[in-house]
Amino acid sequence: MTELADNLRFLRALITRPKNIGAIFPSSAALAQAIARQIDPRTPGLVLELGPGTGVVTKAILARGIAPERLALVEYDEDFARHNAARFPDVSVIQGDAFDLAKTLGPRFTQPFAAVVSGLPLLNFPIAMRRRLVDGALERLAPGAPFIQFSYGTHAPVVPPPGHSVLRAAMVWANLPPARVWVYRRI
Repeated sequence: MTELADNLRFLRALITRPKNIGAIFPSSAALAQAIARQIDPRTPGLVLELGPGTGVVTKAILARGIAPERLALVEYDEDFARHNAARFPDVSVIQGDAFDLAKTLGPRFTQPFAAVVSGLPLLNFPIAMRRRLVDGALERLAPGAPFIQFSYGTHAPVVPPPGHSVLRAAMVWANLPPARVWVYRRI
């Protein structure tokens, strides 16, 4: 029943706010698991998820072994933020703009993150905004920690900045449309 409700919530957001939604279907469990596999649960620190939407990836991150109190979500959409706060009561849910992490996170999160996961539809945004988001997320990571982004494009959504690398960590065919999981890291 939860999956049906999530699909309806996603469809409503797609119709009313299409720019905020980067796909025609919610992320599949296979994609969510491929993303979560990029996180090492033994690495100390918080994990930040940008654009959790209906919470499919959030659920996979928790199943991967990240304790709820180690997970913070930044969701722009008020309905999705409210939904995730109710669905994951022990996870920190912040309604705000992931493209302005300094303002959205404020002084509350000062320690480097163990991982940053992005479900944002980066290809829907101008390259300058994409670059700003990726650069800002990379600055907030612990050394060697991953910035994980999925997309439907054939190339990484942003060329890595100097001193960083990007690799395609997974190609997920069991998703509509098929998706790629990209992992950026400091070299």
